[in-house]
Amino acid sequence: MSLRARIKKLERRPRRVRMDPELLADIVRFNEVAGSRPLRPYQAEVARAVVESIEAGRGDVLTVMMARQMGKNQLSAALEHYLLHRFAEAGGQIVKCAPTFKPQVINSKQRLERELAGPYSRGRWRGEYGYAIRLGGARVLLFSAEPGANVVGATADLLLEIDEAQNVDEEKYLRDFRPMASTTNATTVLYGTAWSEDCLLEKARQESLERQRRSGRRLHFEYPWDHLAAFNPAYGRFVEGEIARLGESHPVIRTQYLLQAVPALGRFLSIQQRALLCGRHERLREPLQGESYVAGIDVAGEDEEAADAALRAVEPRRDSTVVTIGRVWWDAERAPCLEVVEHYRWTGRDHRSQFTAALHAVRDVWACRRVVVDATGIGAGLASWLQQELSADVVEQFVFTAPSKSRLGFLLLGMINTGRCTVYAPDGSEDARALWREVELARYEMRANEVLRFFVDPSDGHDDYLMSLALCGHAADGTALPPADAVVRARPVTYDDEGPWRQKR
Repeated sequence: MSLRARIKKLERRPRRVRMDPELLADIVRFNEVAGSRPLRPYQAEVARAVVESIEAGRGDVLTVMMARQMGKNQLSAALEHYLLHRFAEAGGQIVKCAPTFKPQVINSKQRLERELAGPYSRGRWRGEYGYAIRLGGARVLLFSAEPGANVVGATADLLLEIDEAQNVDEEKYLRDFRPMASTTNATTVLYGTAWSEDCLLEKARQESLERQRRSGRRLHFEYPWDHLAAFNPAYGRFVEGEIARLGESHPVIRTQYLLQAVPALGRFLSIQQRALLCGRHERLREPLQGESYVAGIDVAGEDEEAADAALRAVEPRRDSTVVTIGRVWWDAERAPCLEVVEHYRWTGRDHRSQFTAALHAVRDVWACRRVVVDATGIGAGLASWLQQELSADVVEQFVFTAPSKSRLGFLLLGMINTGRCTVYAPDGSEDARALWREVELARYEMRANEVLRFFVDPSDGHDDYLMSLALCGHAADGTALPPADAVVRARPVTYDDEGPWRQKR
């Protein structure tokens, strides 16, 4: 390479900028000059309080709750960036943990690396062991807080950070991470959003508020969504849209944006929500021409020796296969709405008979545009048969897992809260009585990682109508809005001596 080419290459190389010691006097000023973006006023409040606690050696435990997308992770990275420079000569160690290594710990590491990519840090830091970052004598260690993670032995002599603390196991925190701050009385910060009343973050919040009351120093920092909306109108419009879509009482709105912890256990639907679910439309026995219909099918086991009402009367705890038929339409905001118009129930029938009956209902009678079938365990066969007969475009095989059922519950709550899911007016039928009994008895449980479990306790009875309703809601939510000029018509059905059959076109 020629001398001229070498000079040009050196000129293009980013140069390291010498750190002005005065910048280290204030984290907010430091971040304005050396960080990737300035701190917002509410972030600056927290940052200064954390630094003050560290410099005073008070060993405070601070709790920080910010609504989603309000920058708590950016705040954490800015704090780490500043402290690495502030203690580069004196030395010190920050320990940060998150509920999972992938993606949360990795994301935290990448955010800090972005802060260190600026000219004041370039060339001065290095990664170590895949989970540590060092600048001079100071470093950050990043650990997983998963129950099986081996993290014993590290010391947090500057700062201990617990990210998404509502999802960190309390025993893991108290046994493995809290002692890391003990020998140096290091400051601890727990970040997150609200969840259940028995999660680690909520318990820490209550303790911080009590210590704050006694000491007169602010130890709990809480910023619901409107704090960012004051600076970012687009964010405010987004959250207002989510509230309109899900309802203000929805757990996601209450916990993630309003920062209200919810009871760990309780009724799945309140009196007000049950009132919203109860529609005024009549039950239908056949489709109305030009309307669109969907179905949700909750599958039960088979018993070839008895069937339907007789078996359920003899064995009240016997599950049934329940088909919920719903009319789907779209409101002015183009959001899908569901009106449940019919139920079918089969108890104890073999799966071949259930398949035949279900196929007739969803294809020959109602011409359903979308069918969601419980494909968990014994339901897999029935779901597969229906999908083969009607195609994967029409039939979705839904496997119940903790996360998928949680999403189903959140969706159903959102549709009910906003009046987009109603059931035909009670008609005194066995189906109506069974549905409303399950709806009234249904409970929920808030679990770690923001998972919602909803169910009817087996000692109280069944939840097959409730699950079928939730699957029907999922079917409606996934149904595409038809073109403006399209007319969806139910398939005509003709009856003969042997029963109904689909008229050929």
